[in-house]
Amino acid sequence: MATTSDFRNGLTIDYNGQLYTIVQFQHVKPGKGAAFVRTKLKNVKTGKVIENTFNAGVKVETVRIERRPYQFLYKDDMGCNFMHTETFEQISIDPELIENVDLMKDGQMIEINFHTETETPLTAELPPFVELEISATIPGEKGNTASSTALKPATLETGSEIMVPLFINEGDIIKVDTRDRSYSERVKK
Repeated sequence: MATTSDFRNGLTIDYNGQLYTIVQFQHVKPGKGAAFVRTKLKNVKTGKVIENTFNAGVKVETVRIERRPYQFLYKDDMGCNFMHTETFEQISIDPELIENVDLMKDGQMIEINFHTETETPLTAELPPFVELEISATIPGEKGNTASSTALKPATLETGSEIMVPLFINEGDIIKVDTRDRSYSERVKK
């Protein structure tokens, strides 16, 4: 158990039966009345951010979350299978726990957040950028640019589709931003 005086950014608490991470907090001591703490809490599973006010000194249940490195092996009817890179332990998790799962290829390194007391996986995060090969795209035509940001659809080696600049061709390896699913740059072979 912790009190509001123990709040810090990144602390995970159990609030209303859900796990939340403190994104921002501010202790407020008005001239009149009792002190309180204004917080912004991010739901660990859904990512939704809520605002909440706690009275000063209120006890809250803290939760320990651990990030562990895993390597993606394969996907089957049980879910996505991963191997811990240090202990070689293998686990299977639901693809719904992974944001942008369609950008993940075999051998991809990710980090999985675990609830340490129950040893259950909560979320899995791809690195900010992944390198993927273009498996199919239409050829870009010269003079087809009405603006400097002309884009065309491209299918990646994982089967997902993103928009890329006209100069990208089949077989090119590109860097994709996993946070917004956008083209970042072409990678030299």
